[in-house]
Amino acid sequence: MEAAITTEEVLEKKPKKNKVKEYLKDWVPYRIKRYWVFAVATVMALVMPWITINGNHLFLLSFDQKKLHLAGVAFDMQELYLMPFLLMLLFLGIFAVTAVGGRAWCGWACPQTIFRVIYRDGIETKLLGLRKRIKNKQKDPDMSKMENKVKSIIAILLWSLLAFLAAANFMWFFVPPEDFFRYLSNPTEHMTLVGMLVGIALFIIVDVVFIKENFCIYICPYSRVQSVLYDDDTIMAVYDPIRGGDIYEGKGYEREKQFTKQKDLLKVDTSAECTTCESCVTVCPTHIDIRKGLQLECINCLECVDACTTVMGALGKPSLVQWSSEKETLRHEGKTNYFRGKVIAYFTVLALVLVALFVMGSKKEHMLLDINKSPRLYKVLEHGVVQNDYIFMFANTDRNEHTYYFEIEGNDKIKIKRPSEPFKIGAGKKKKKVVVLEATQSLSNGAHKDTPIPVKIIAYAVDDKEKIIIERQAVFMYPSIDNLKK
Repeated sequence: MEAAITTEEVLEKKPKKNKVKEYLKDWVPYRIKRYWVFAVATVMALVMPWITINGNHLFLLSFDQKKLHLAGVAFDMQELYLMPFLLMLLFLGIFAVTAVGGRAWCGWACPQTIFRVIYRDGIETKLLGLRKRIKNKQKDPDMSKMENKVKSIIAILLWSLLAFLAAANFMWFFVPPEDFFRYLSNPTEHMTLVGMLVGIALFIIVDVVFIKENFCIYICPYSRVQSVLYDDDTIMAVYDPIRGGDIYEGKGYEREKQFTKQKDLLKVDTSAECTTCESCVTVCPTHIDIRKGLQLECINCLECVDACTTVMGALGKPSLVQWSSEKETLRHEGKTNYFRGKVIAYFTVLALVLVALFVMGSKKEHMLLDINKSPRLYKVLEHGVVQNDYIFMFANTDRNEHTYYFEIEGNDKIKIKRPSEPFKIGAGKKKKKVVVLEATQSLSNGAHKDTPIPVKIIAYAVDDKEKIIIERQAVFMYPSIDNLKK
């Protein structure tokens, strides 16, 4: 067994420049690509709550207003039948992404990862120089030095400011920004809002500064379900043991279960290309060695791929760690199959759910009506007139004030006694109306049994009947002949 060599020694032994350029030509590190994805995701998260269409937000789940805004359309709480579709899109989307790209969400879009990169790589390393290099994530700063202690405090203070911004941004998807700042201007009357803002910000500070990637390893449940969703064609960071050699004691790719730390590079095999420079280990944010194989801690950030590409590219060879599948890189059994049955099934179901969401969303009602019958079945007046009482709860879900009324369709023997005139309801307001329907003609020949008569109610906005009109069903109870005579 030979001693491991350093990255610097590898770079000193690199071949001719033209061969190096062959493997590093037009190569852009995944780390840089991730930064661009992080920037786009951050801008979208910050901007989205401020975008409105016809006064409605792109996405807002307002518990205060009891409304769901989706793609510029406001849905009332009674229309939250759309939420199951949104949840299905969320979970099926995560399953589909995992089946195709492993924990791509974790490494490329998760707020936890983005926050850690901003804090560790941006504030601690680039801005304050508390850490020496982005590529060395295993060596913590020497906190015995006063200078580093001061820098650490400054880093926490700077991150605290960003944490409050992140907490506010999160809340803007539940409390619209225009209301959020209005509430904060009078904090004593909105202590729940203030408490949630401070609580979320404190959690973000503790998570990013103290818990770190341990959140991904021990707390996040996603890592526990990912292995169930993986198959041989799932894309992930994979070390090639055929080219690189078996680094750890044990046989094959299953040796990660032994968690052995003893290095044993088989130098007797001259085909082994791994230099044991440890660059892929040093750069890993979750402190794993990708050469052990698939591990729950891997978040697919691909930092190890960048590290190995730099070292092996300097030697004129392709990287030993690839963003690839076990089928292609581990066993060399052919190209990765991206369009396999499981993936096609996931995206087919996603498409169907998305279509269903748009179809259901397009049927939004601009008014809502709940009809409840009073406990009294009926009231018999003189001359055989029968009345039924109801409570109609109208809700104007449109953005404009409208005048409402309703009609009875399909039964000209039942008339509206009360209310006798149309009534106005303001935008986003509700109004309860006591409704009395009466029948002046006989509706049943039953001698001993009351008869329920189906009634179709057509409610509408008098000033916009073509757009705002809904249909509801009610029941008119007509007494038996015996009860009618009483």
